[in-house]
Amino acid sequence: MRRASLERRTAETWVRLALDLEGPPAGRITTGLPFLDHMLLALQRHGRFGLSVEAQGDLAVDVHHLVEDVGITLGMALKRALGEGEGVERYGEATVPMDETLVQVVVDLSGRSHLAFAPEELRVEGSAGGMNAYHLREFLRGLCNHAALTLHVRLLAGREAHHVIEATFKALARALHQATRLTRNDLPSTKGTL
Repeated sequence: MRRASLERRTAETWVRLALDLEGPPAGRITTGLPFLDHMLLALQRHGRFGLSVEAQGDLAVDVHHLVEDVGITLGMALKRALGEGEGVERYGEATVPMDETLVQVVVDLSGRSHLAFAPEELRVEGSAGGMNAYHLREFLRGLCNHAALTLHVRLLAGREAHHVIEATFKALARALHQATRLTRNDLPSTKGTL
């Protein structure tokens, strides 16, 4: 069915999320953080996924908990929707420009969690709607750890936070779309498992 719906509740956040890997790119997104909503809509549109997200968080404290927990919940849903991974392409890559910014994202649905992303090295300046490079890292870390995937994010050009974060979400969406496509009849691994 390649779909998953779940709810995650902590003392700091509440997230209800539904993911359909076969699309269409539709669904209601409301997190209480407009810039995160904008990024999740970009993920939905460019990933061509059905994605619905309702979330609440302790935004009076900081955006960190909400952004991270949405990433965690998306990772959990992606892992559930992929099941054993039989038939998936497994690898995906996208390079996306946004004005002066250029971001490359490479994903491997490997069953092994790893994030190669270092805001200190990327030297991203400022924030966008309350989100900065560190919040982006926490979203991606939550996604990787709970979807059990390997993700490399490279900033090839640009420093302005809004463009870097948005180009990253769009490149991630396109790489995930490519990696999750059904292109074979077996598991894409010599081990016989992901």
